[in-house]
Amino acid sequence: MLPTSLPPSTLQRARLRLLNGRVGLGLVAALSFLAGMTDAVGFMSTGDFVSFMSGNTTRMAVAVSEGDGHGLLRLALAIVCFVVGNALGVVLARGLRRRAAPLLLLVAMVLACAALPGLWASVALALAIIAMGLLNAVVEQVNGLPIGLTYVTGALSRFGRGLGRWLMGERRSGWRVQLVPWGGMLLGAVFGAWVQTRLGIAALAVCAVVTLVLAGAVLFIPRSWQRGYMAR
Repeated sequence: MLPTSLPPSTLQRARLRLLNGRVGLGLVAALSFLAGMTDAVGFMSTGDFVSFMSGNTTRMAVAVSEGDGHGLLRLALAIVCFVVGNALGVVLARGLRRRAAPLLLLVAMVLACAALPGLWASVALALAIIAMGLLNAVVEQVNGLPIGLTYVTGALSRFGRGLGRWLMGERRSGWRVQLVPWGGMLLGAVFGAWVQTRLGIAALAVCAVVTLVLAGAVLFIPRSWQRGYMAR
């Protein structure tokens, strides 16, 4: 609840900031759902993670210890694709004047290409990973709070540290919202696994359709809010 004793202009700004935060968290939940869905499809189809690079890094280390050169190269390529996707996302976000819809359209196109029939699984995986890297540029923060879309280890860490401070009597706000991307990714992964069991790697086409829906939805978000969410 907002205090009603504030001057009208201050109260209006506070209400807009609250609405901005709620819209931003809704977008984060939807994008994390997409990321979880894509990760589940990619993992179940190829055995490799699409957005969980911590897992791929550990698996790459295991490949080194086992002398698995093929696995090492495959996982190293996955990590490089993720880094390239993130870097490209920032470059494109700035080039597009921090407009989310065109960037999401590009993500949808890359995912659609990954779902093309007859495509090598390794190529499809690389394209899906690049798409997830691009996705991270759509939202980096909401009202100053850092947000991760395609990975939730950081979100759970921030939530846990916030919980610890709360238990110690500190009453900082914001740490609870870190469960939003985690919940979105969890639900998306459940749905992605369900779709993958029926369509296989072609389920990436469903991910592309979901991305197109989100691209249309962000058109209703004020431009100034989008600029605040996106990479600077």
